[in-house]
Amino acid sequence: MSGPWCTLTDVAERPEVPAALIRRLDEMFAELPETYREDAWVGERWRVGQATVAHVFGGEDQQFRIVFRAPDSEVMTFANLGPSHFRAGWGRNVVGVIIDEDTDFEDLEEMLIESYCLQAPARLVAQLDLPPAGP
Repeated sequence: MSGPWCTLTDVAERPEVPAALIRRLDEMFAELPETYREDAWVGERWRVGQATVAHVFGGEDQQFRIVFRAPDSEVMTFANLGPSHFRAGWGRNVVGVIIDEDTDFEDLEEMLIESYCLQAPARLVAQLDLPPAGP
């Protein structure tokens, strides 16, 4: 694509997701039944069946993001948590986190487990050792 307003050289390159980050996420997903990783259109994604649980990628702004599903009741919270959290521009309940040196990976793991619970069949979710739901 080219023209007076844009050329292909105007598009910033997306960075590759570091192998160390992929390994760290793989460790989180290893505990979730029947979850597997595959290449995505950009970055990597983890799926259960045909449902995407999470997708990590480098943005044109050189920041790494991970997107996943959140309960409907928490989606608007993500939109208002600050610059490191966001609501994606697609999907009813797709939210994300910018991954950087300040990322709380324990908190992120909890969010990814919640995404898994929303995307996985009930028979797989039942295999998890989850704390009882609050009131």
